[in-house]
Amino acid sequence: MTPVEQFFSAWGMADSADRKAAIEAVVAADVIYADPRTEAPIAGAEGLVEYIGLFSQSAPGAVAEVVKTDSTQGMTRVTVAFRMPGGMEQHGQYFVEPADGPIARMTGFVGTGAP
Repeated sequence: MTPVEQFFSAWGMADSADRKAAIEAVVAADVIYADPRTEAPIAGAEGLVEYIGLFSQSAPGAVAEVVKTDSTQGMTRVTVAFRMPGGMEQHGQYFVEPADGPIARMTGFVGTGAP
């Protein structure tokens, strides 16, 4: 499992200790994370663990699965499917640095950018 796959698999973990361990194993201590639902970029692994815990709490049983990756020049573009227990699915796209981990910076967008 790549660092990015492990990071997103943690989104579906119900156990907070397991989720924390999975995330901290693949991100830098001073990771920077942003997506449309964050008010400002999250700085640090601890804040990121808390943020992802909110997803697990608000959508029990939901999972985040990496469905496509492309890498170039130290950056990875990741397409993720967020799958809810009732069958609803939403996609997001993330840009991750560096391409080979530990993850230092990640910026996410809703959707895949398709016209």
